Parts: sequence; C-alpha cells; structure tokens
Amino acid sequence: MQEFLTFTIIGLSTGAIYAVVASGLVVTYTTSGIFNLAHGATGMLAAFTYWQLRFDWNLPAPLALFITLFVLCPLFGVITERFVMRGLQGTSEVVRLSVTVALFAFMIGIANWIWPSDSSREAFLKFYEGNKVSIFGINISWHKIITFGCAILVAIVLRLLLFRTRMGVAMRAVVDDRALTELNGGRPDRVAMFAWALSAMLAGLAGILLAGEQQLNIEPLVLLVINAYAAAIIGRLKNLPMTFAGAAVLGLLDAYYLEFSDKSWFPHSIMGFGISGMRASIPTIVLFVALLARPQSRLRAGVVRIREQNKVPAWSTSVLGAVSLITIVVAISGMLTRSNTLLLLNGFTFAIVALSLVPLTGYAGQMSLAPLTFAGLGAIAMSKLPGDGNLLTLIAVVVIVALIGALVALPAIRLSGIYLALSTAAFAVLVTKLVFNQKQTFMSGNIAVPVLDIPFIEINSPRGRLILASVAFSLLGLGVVAIRRSRLGRRLIALKDSPAAAATLGMSLTRTKLAAFAISAGIAACAGALAGDKVSPQQYDFTQSLPIVLLAVVGGVGTVGGALFGGLMLGGNSVLASVVPTLKNVTKILPGTIGVTLGRNPSGAANQIADAYRSLANRWKLLAFAATGGIVIWILDAQYVISHWAFFISSVFWLLAVTSNLVGIMQAPRTRQIIASTYLAVGVIVAISIDWDNAVDSTGKRLIALVLLITLFGVGAQRLTEHAPRVHRASPDVIGLTTAFTDEELDHAERELGVVI
Repeated sequence: MQEFLTFTIIGLSTGAIYAVVASGLVVTYTTSGIFNLAHGATGMLAAFTYWQLRFDWNLPAPLALFITLFVLCPLFGVITERFVMRGLQGTSEVVRLSVTVALFAFMIGIANWIWPSDSSREAFLKFYEGNKVSIFGINISWHKIITFGCAILVAIVLRLLLFRTRMGVAMRAVVDDRALTELNGGRPDRVAMFAWALSAMLAGLAGILLAGEQQLNIEPLVLLVINAYAAAIIGRLKNLPMTFAGAAVLGLLDAYYLEFSDKSWFPHSIMGFGISGMRASIPTIVLFVALLARPQSRLRAGVVRIREQNKVPAWSTSVLGAVSLITIVVAISGMLTRSNTLLLLNGFTFAIVALSLVPLTGYAGQMSLAPLTFAGLGAIAMSKLPGDGNLLTLIAVVVIVALIGALVALPAIRLSGIYLALSTAAFAVLVTKLVFNQKQTFMSGNIAVPVLDIPFIEINSPRGRLILASVAFSLLGLGVVAIRRSRLGRRLIALKDSPAAAATLGMSLTRTKLAAFAISAGIAACAGALAGDKVSPQQYDFTQSLPIVLLAVVGGVGTVGGALFGGLMLGGNSVLASVVPTLKNVTKILPGTIGVTLGRNPSGAANQIADAYRSLANRWKLLAFAATGGIVIWILDAQYVISHWAFFISSVFWLLAVTSNLVGIMQAPRTRQIIASTYLAVGVIVAISIDWDNAVDSTGKRLIALVLLITLFGVGAQRLTEHAPRVHRASPDVIGLTTAFTDEELDHAERELGVVI
C-alpha cells in the first residue's frame, strides 16, 4: 500500500506540471484562437535562462526566478503576440499553426546555439535539493511539494483573474464574441497580448519545475507540451477545471504504469512486438481517445475568407517547369561533389514529402503533422516486400501506404482544424514509439532500402539517384496538377472554401477527405520508397515532420513550386551548414526565422516569386533569350572556360537579376533601356570573369558576394527601368482618423454619396 501511495504522489506531481502547461495552452487558444505548438519550447527556453542566471551566474534563486518568470517570460509573450501572432488575422488554421511550428524551430535553434550540449555543464538542482518531508511514512521532496503548491496557486489565480477582475471579464468576452467585444469598446488585441504574456509565464514555470526532475535536456522539455495536449483537449481547450483533472489522470496513468511494469505478471511483448515505448505513448493514446470522444465538428455556413490565393496551374507552365527542372538537374549533377549530390538528393526527398501536403493541406485545407511518418512506412514496405525494388514493388508500396493513410484518417475524419492536426500528430508519435522501434521494422537501428530497379537504366550512383528524384518529383508534381484541374480537385477546393455549401450540394465530405488523405500518404510513401540507401527511424521521427510542414507552408502549400521551394530550402539549409561552418548556428534558426514572417505573405514564397516572373508569360522571345543565356553559361563551364563557382554565381545572377528585369527593360523608354541593359551586362561580366575559386578564400564570402551582386545590379536595374519615383502613401483606412479630411476630400465624398446641401 505504501508503494502505491508513493507512485500516486509521483503521478500527481507529474500531473501538476501538465496542469500548469495545459492551462497556458488554454489561455492563449481561447483568447487568440491560436494553438501554440511552441508552448513547450517556451518553457524549455525559460528553464535554460533560469539555469544561466541561477547556476552559471550564481544569482540568488528568488532573483533569478523573478527575472525569468516576471520579466523575461512576459516580455517574450508580449513580443510574440505583437510582432508575430497579431499579423495572422485573416489567415487559415494551417498558416497559424505553421507559425507556431516556426517559433518551435526558432527556439530550439536558439537553445542549441547559446547552450550547446555539454556534459560538464553544472547540474540543474531541485528546489531545496536533498531536503524531504515525511508524510504518512512517505518521504516527499520539497521540489514535489513546491510543484503541488504551484499548480494549486495557478488554479486559484486563474479563477480569480477570470471571474473577479476587469481583464478576466474582457478575456471571457473575447472568447464568446471577439467582434462584439470590440464594438462595445473592448480591446481584443490588448487582451490577447496579456494572455500571451501570462501563457509564457506558465510555460516558464512548468519548464523550470520539469528541469528540476529531468535535468536540462532540450527534447524532453520541448516535448513536454505534447503530453499536455491531452489535458488541454480533455478540457475542450476552454474548461480549466477539466483541464486540471485531465492532467492529474495523465500523471497517475504514467506513474501506475511505471509501478506495474516491473511486476513479473506484466507482459513485455504482444504477439512478438515489444511494448517498451508504451509508457511514453500513454499521453498520446489518451489524446487520441479524447479527440475521438469529441462531438463531430459542426459545419459552418458561408465561405471562409482568407488571404491565401493560389491560381489554377496551367498545363503549359507545369510541363515546361517539369522539363526545365529535370534539364537543370541533369546539367548540374555532373559538376557536384559526391557529398553535395547527396545533400541535394536529400532536398528532393524533402520536396516529395512536402508535395504530399499540397492536395491534402493546400487544396483540401486538412492539416497533417505526420507526412514523414508515411514516408517511413513507405521505406519499411519497400525494404520488406519482395521484388528487390522493382516498379511493381513501388506501386504496391504506394497502394499499401495510401490505404493505411485512409484507414488512419477514418476515425479522425469527423474532426477539423486544430483537432484534426493533433490527431495526426498523435498518430505520428504512436508510430514513432510503437512501430519504428521494433526489430521487425528497423532491425538493428536501420534498414537498407533498395534502389529502384528500372530495366535498362543504371541509377545506383548518387548522380543517378539525384536525377531519378528530380524525375519522380516532376511526374508526381504533374499528377498533383492533374488532380487540381480535375473534378476531384474542384471538390477538394470546395471542401476547403465551404464544407457546409459542399455538403448542401450533395458532395460526400467523408469520401473527399479520405481521398485527400490517401493521395497524400501515397505521395509521401514514394519519398521513403525512393530513398535507395540505409535509413534510420530517427529520420522519420515526429519532430522531423514539423520543419517540413513549416517550409511547405512557407514555400506555398497550395502549389507544386512551393513544395519544391520548401524541400530544397530544408535541404539547402544542410548544405549551407556543411560548406560554411561559420554559419552553422545561423542555419539552426533560419527556418524558424523565415516561418514567423508568414503573416505578411500567407500565400507562400513560391507565389510571390511567381508574381515576379509572371509577366514573362507568352513573351516567347524574352523566354528564349533567358534560356539561351543560361545555356551559354552552362557551355562555358562544361568547356572549362569558367570555374564551377563562376558558373554557380553567374547562373543565379542571370536568373534572379537579369531574367526578372527583362520585361521592365522592354517597357522602359529607349534611354532607360540602354542604361539598364548596359548596367546588367556589366554585372554579368563581373559574375563570369572573376575566378571565384581563387579570388575569394571561403564559401561564405562567395555567397555574401553573390547576394551583394544581385542587390547592386538586380535591384539597381529595377530602379533604372521605373518611369516614376516610388511614392509611399499612407493607408486610406486612416484618413480622417490620424489626419483631418481636406476640403477636396469632403467634396468628393459628398458627390459620391449624393449629399445635397
């Protein structure tokens, strides 16, 4: 009995930490509508900050706690809300969730940069380390007592805040009806800022308490929030008492499993499959059950008005893009070293995984956080099925994983928005903990995926696999374009725009969602099946999926080009870290830094880049000129007239600085045409003629020189071709608010309104 009470106390202590974390999630979601996936990362960063102040700089514990929890954490929350989250109004759930993933990646990068792994680091001591209190014969550490007290204090403070203060009334009003609150003189933005500051404080408190139990390890601290998801969902993301009760249940289940798993009668395998990962999966299983127990999401009338815009892709543009991509890869693949070829191949693998999100998330609006999980299942199937990697085996892999995707989606199909995203996250964690760690799947830690066997074609070399990856991406991309232009594509778009209208017109939402999930899983399976090398389960971990989802949305999850942009950016980040060691720390935070800017451009970078080149459409002479220039540069490199670095720099310069300015030059007055053309010609000569291998002594400096060249000549030529200077005008929304109406503006308004005086 005493042992049972001991584990009960351990479970309640763990549950207390979950409760503090989950309450912060509930506070931010109910006031801003954003589910903060970076909540655990905030607690991790606060724990490292407290360690720095308390144990490395030897500040007194009360002072270190005050600075961390009452100064830095609220400041971080305020900055996050004001400069990141506030710009997400009018964006989809996908974009809002992706921005929190960006924050997640950014904070992990910051922690790895400032506090790299160091075994000699001074230990993170518990509060009153070594001191215990005996209660009913059970020794309880002061740290656990403080944890209990903090959870109770948080519950009391939140109750008083929400029901006894003016700010609490405003917070509850924002939850009920944000627009009505604003019409009655409320300040929803100020309320959201306060909520994010409070949430950061709660995350910081939980992080410090957990670090005392588990020491300073980034992964368990950031994944703390995943365990707290279940408690927040049990409370329906709005009921704090139910959230605390759910947290207690989670803690007790974990502790009781730890107690009974050591008993002789407890099974350690089921039908030959080990269950060593069951304890870590308990919060995820509870989360999945809680999600399935939710009432079905109601269909809301009307069309969702969001700022993302993606046009229907044209066949001519799509085929030209596919052919161009394959041609470019074939041309440059012979110039790359083996290591760089493998890194670029990795980028194409990520691009195929990102492409799987285009029909599911970009077209149908259904969020998935498990794309790499299906890629991992594809790799396992490719290595286990007979055929030694022939085309029939690949087809069988795609069909099998697509069916798995449909089966997994079936119980979660009644969910939508954040609840659907969390159900896919739960599936990814369960597969990681219970499937990928089995000897039947990944053997001794890795498996060999056979190279695709195509008759009469040899692709065993890294270059051959790279070309195969580009061909596979191009064919799959054309398939996705075909889906978008088909009847199914129109059904997917209708599902995203207005599920209620689609259902009213007789469309089967269930079948449409299942088709989207099956197609997405099948495409992701191709990425794993085409690996053609040894792979490990860590490559398909749930946390590895998050950067892919993020960069797919950054690139433009509604377009094939956006998937390519996101995948190559993720692969290029690895290339940059390897060729420029001095920028290794910068690459840790680069994806997250880019992702937090999504509020300014929710349609993605690919759409923004396409706008710059869209004016070249149907201008065949200019397109031919641009293509000829690229071919000439390639011939110069192939004939060893210029170095490989000169080829790279001049090619990028030609694409970004010259091609994007061709239409502007043709439309400019004659004098400006001559000046701008001469100016760009000088830039091309500089890029080609310099021996970059010897003139510049490091890769980092060469890349900086490339950026300067594009900025100096590309942007300069754009300014030369403009007919009139740029005039920055104030927004018309503030006329009459920040400045008085002029007489001319008043007369114009009266004429438009038909006012007669």
